[in-house]
Amino acid sequence: MKRILRVALVMPLVLAGAACSGKKETPAAVPSGAADAVSTPAPSSAPSATPTGDPAALAATAIAAMSDADLAGQVLMPYAYGSDATTVDKTSAAGNQNLAGVDTPAQMVAKFHLGGLILVSFTAQDPTGSTNPATNVESPQQVRRLTDGLQAAARQLPGGAPLMIGTDQEYGVVTRITNGVTMLPSAMGAGAAAQSPLTEDAWRAAGEELAAMGITVDFAPVADTLGPPANTVIGSRSFGADPAANGGQVAAAVRGLRAGGVAAGLKHFPGHGHTSGDSHQGLPVITQTTAQLAAQDLPPFQAGVAAGAGVVMSGHLDVQAVDKGVPATFSHKIMTDVLRGSLKFTGVAITDAMNMPPAMKWPAGEAAVRALNAGNDMLLMPPDITAARDGILAGLKSGSLKRERLVEAVTRILTLKFRTAQTPQPQIGTVGSDAHQQAVAALDAASITVLKGPCAGPLVGGPVTVTAADGREVARVTLVKALQAAGVTVQAAGGKVVHLVGYGDSGADLDPAAAATVMMDTPYLLASAKSPVLVATYSSSKLSLTALAAVIAGKAKAPGKSPVAVTGLPRTAC
Repeated sequence: MKRILRVALVMPLVLAGAACSGKKETPAAVPSGAADAVSTPAPSSAPSATPTGDPAALAATAIAAMSDADLAGQVLMPYAYGSDATTVDKTSAAGNQNLAGVDTPAQMVAKFHLGGLILVSFTAQDPTGSTNPATNVESPQQVRRLTDGLQAAARQLPGGAPLMIGTDQEYGVVTRITNGVTMLPSAMGAGAAAQSPLTEDAWRAAGEELAAMGITVDFAPVADTLGPPANTVIGSRSFGADPAANGGQVAAAVRGLRAGGVAAGLKHFPGHGHTSGDSHQGLPVITQTTAQLAAQDLPPFQAGVAAGAGVVMSGHLDVQAVDKGVPATFSHKIMTDVLRGSLKFTGVAITDAMNMPPAMKWPAGEAAVRALNAGNDMLLMPPDITAARDGILAGLKSGSLKRERLVEAVTRILTLKFRTAQTPQPQIGTVGSDAHQQAVAALDAASITVLKGPCAGPLVGGPVTVTAADGREVARVTLVKALQAAGVTVQAAGGKVVHLVGYGDSGADLDPAAAATVMMDTPYLLASAKSPVLVATYSSSKLSLTALAAVIAGKAKAPGKSPVAVTGLPRTAC
């Protein structure tokens, strides 16, 4: 499948007024698309001089060169089809024509004077997959070529600001770029390790790799405090159920990403953890009282803001104690009074995807104005880019959207862009480096949790046979190889069974005769397992399974502690 683009932003609030230049938008020419590969002339790709000076002053200067249409484009962050900025196949061209009336991603940037794009990918088991109908990331080298081409297109726009290029690289079940990168454990794995320095080092490695690929904002970490076990849309994407512990982990991840050269985006404000509803399907209801919100949901966001997160993403959530019946994305009480007032956040507020059902209650143009008036600065993945842009312009004309509010939003966005552009971009060769592998391996080793079984020596004695629930053959083979490398005898059959289960699996996927059951996602399913040894890795990455193999072989201890309660089991048996 083709791939999508998505963008995010971050930055401190700066007030800057600027005159409108009155320039008119000039859409790019659209090629006919008759050939198998649809190409457009690439904008000049010669690197521009690194912007120097105060980012806020640069933002004010750029705004002075922008028309109202330019300003409207800057707050839009759609996706696009195609793995290259200027050359796409017919299928991608058709997708872009449907989205925006253009063939290529670079043309989309040019036509709408976009502030950003988001890179996405589709996988069947991704709980966010319904909003991501395509894929445009294949390898680190391809992503870098794509982002270089997008930046070249952005440099031609009035104001000359860089493009904000974002993605959802949470690691675990929501990970857009998986090939060739260093894969961190899920957030819950880091929560089990409970060692902030290791979390910070691992997320710094992640930030350096994302920056090397040309991504400027990561929509991570997830700052939601996990409540009911039935909350599968968040699940292991959360660091755990303890708001104070989560705050420490969120802050460490933010510091790591920033040190790596990427802005961090906290989500899903003001907290998606205390509901079993899924905002990709409907409007979840949050029944927390204001006191409960303050004690359980807001602390990780406060910690992330204090650590320097540049972006906060709204949740499409009905927070009844604050603004009953109004999705948080469209609530001034939540996105301005709580986020700006109570939390003192001065960066960029971005909506969750506007193509999700709770945000499509209104036509795209009206939804765009409502979201901006609520306090959001950028609109993520509008379902109709033209209608969103035109709705903003109509709002300016009618007075339903004040120009000062739009300029405030664009000022925040541009300030972040210029600030990020002043950080030297790492070479693409840093992706997957030995140093990054070592940093992340240390976090994985600290996350492995034995909830039942011995705490010293081999977890399973004698030859072992590794089995897995359907769809987990890659993880099974990875563990077999890791066990063999750790000196464990592995047999195709007849050994003591180590059985793997993961995200989305149920009691029917367990093996009651297994000597050991390993859960590679939230550990709740282990409550139903009958094995004498129960282990949680929270992730199925190669480094997580390598750490597991060392514990099974008796060559390493399992220092992790489950960050959520599992019925009938301790947080750790060790």
